[in-house]
Amino acid sequence: MASSFSSLTPILSSTPTCLHRCHHSTTRISSYSPPRPPLRRRGWSRISFVSRHPIADSNRYWNGKMYHASLHMASLGRNLDADVERKREVVEHIYLLKAKGDLSNEEEKNMLDHLYTTQYHMSGIVAISLGRTSDQNPQNYTHAVYMRFHRKQDLTRFYENPSYLQILKEHVMPHCHESKYVDFESEVMDDILSVFRKGEDFNYGVEFVLLIAFHASALGATAEGALASLEKLATEFPNLIVQVTQGSNFNPGSAEFTHGIVIRFRSTEALQLFLDSSEYKEMWNSKFQPVIQRAVAVQFVVDPVGTELM
Repeated sequence: MASSFSSLTPILSSTPTCLHRCHHSTTRISSYSPPRPPLRRRGWSRISFVSRHPIADSNRYWNGKMYHASLHMASLGRNLDADVERKREVVEHIYLLKAKGDLSNEEEKNMLDHLYTTQYHMSGIVAISLGRTSDQNPQNYTHAVYMRFHRKQDLTRFYENPSYLQILKEHVMPHCHESKYVDFESEVMDDILSVFRKGEDFNYGVEFVLLIAFHASALGATAEGALASLEKLATEFPNLIVQVTQGSNFNPGSAEFTHGIVIRFRSTEALQLFLDSSEYKEMWNSKFQPVIQRAVAVQFVVDPVGTELM
């Protein structure tokens, strides 16, 4: 049975409208505050920036060259190589969790802390965000993790990393009864802020994750046309949307989903305005609804990390 647009909008009905943050009296913790990064970062390459940590200085390396850019230029998100049309391939990783009902505040924070700090101990992760879902999604996913990698090889090594497997065994799976992975390749603007999801635009916001299963008959031109329509529409709302990535799922463990989409909105209010817009509804009803089997949508609030290292 084809999914309807209405199946995606109820997830927002209980979400309060706000500019930067959402707080719910029914949740154990209103939002996840990530731990600050350690001062010593062993094994990091010189361009291993991680999402949501402010740029400490203006001298950064990119493709073997060092560029000097003022924080003013960085806040504008301008391409440091003056080639605004150039794109860079990235690999997006989505991990959805269903936590057990007896999960305590301490256990939840411990689980999220261990997942968040993987970026400091494993190479290849260039951006990360995670948190408790701030919506009542029909599938009852309680937490979501988003990571970005440079290339597929980095993701493969991540899945096989003994430290990561230990984190899952000791700090995640004892508190969750179900999980789902989706991985896809996409493209972003080839500049530091876009690739590493850094700068003022990425400090706050809402991560919106959408997993889609297209009908087999729609795979190919029809599905790609639908995704292209969504991407084009997103570019028409720069005041609401910071970045969009989407692509074909290549994770064999979650073959029931054919594609994944990640959209960083500037606020919960921005997400609501976009999904309530006539342009989005028309696009979804005409391009997606007739050709998809199912869709899973979750969202979580992103809070900034402190500017000082511990």
